[in-house]
Amino acid sequence: KTLMIVDRIQREHGLTALAHLTCVNHTRKEVRALLEKIRALGCKNILALRGDAPGGGAFKPTPDGFEFSSQLVKFIREQSGFSTGVAGFPEGHVACQAGKHADWQHLKEKVEAGADFVITQLFFDNADYFEFRDYVTVKLGVNVPIVPGIVAIVSATQIMKFTQLCGAKIPPALRSKLDALGADDAAAQAFGIEYATRQCEELLRGGVPGLHFYTLNKAHSTVQVVKNLGLV
Repeated sequence: KTLMIVDRIQREHGLTALAHLTCVNHTRKEVRALLEKIRALGCKNILALRGDAPGGGAFKPTPDGFEFSSQLVKFIREQSGFSTGVAGFPEGHVACQAGKHADWQHLKEKVEAGADFVITQLFFDNADYFEFRDYVTVKLGVNVPIVPGIVAIVSATQIMKFTQLCGAKIPPALRSKLDALGADDAAAQAFGIEYATRQCEELLRGGVPGLHFYTLNKAHSTVQVVKNLGLV
C-alpha cells in the first residue's frame, strides 16, 4: 500500500514523495526487492526506520534482516541512487533506557551510515529541539539538515494518548490548557492551530531547514498553520 500511495502522489499530483521503509519483518533480500520497486516508480527518497514490533513489545530483528536503522541506512546507501532520511528524537527515544544523549549518539551512527537528513519526533517545547540540534551538530559533528516535526493538536484526548505512545512530553502549561479544554474538540483544534503557528514561527526564526507536519490524516489544521505562516 505504501508504494501504491507513493506512486499516486508522484504520478497523479506531481509531488515529490518520501517512501517509508522499516526493518520490521523484512529480510535483506526482501528489502532489496522493495528498493527496486521503489526505484521503478521513480521515487528517489526513503525514510529509513527501525519500526515498532507488531502488536507492541520488544523489537526482535528478522533473521537475515536488520536490528538497527543504521544497518538499514547503510544497506540502502549500498544500493545507490536514493536520498535517505532518518528519525531523530529531541527528547530521546522512548525505548532508550540509557537516556537522550545515548540515543543522540545512535543518530550520529545513522548519519555516518549514510543518512542525508533527519526528521524529528514531534515535540511541543522548542527548547528541546534547539538543545538536540546544537548537541548533535556541535558535539557530535552531525552536519545534515535536522527538520523539526510538528503536530497541530486537534483533540486533547487524542494527543494525550498519542504522546504516551511516542514518549513526547507535554509541558505543564500546555497540559493545563488541554485539561481545561477537555472534550471540546472544536476549541482544541482552534487552540492547536494557534499553538503550532507560534511554535513554527519561533523555529523558523531559529534557522530550521524546513518543517515536517504530522497531520494524523487531518489536513485542515496543517493547511491553516501553513497559511498563518505565509508559506502559501
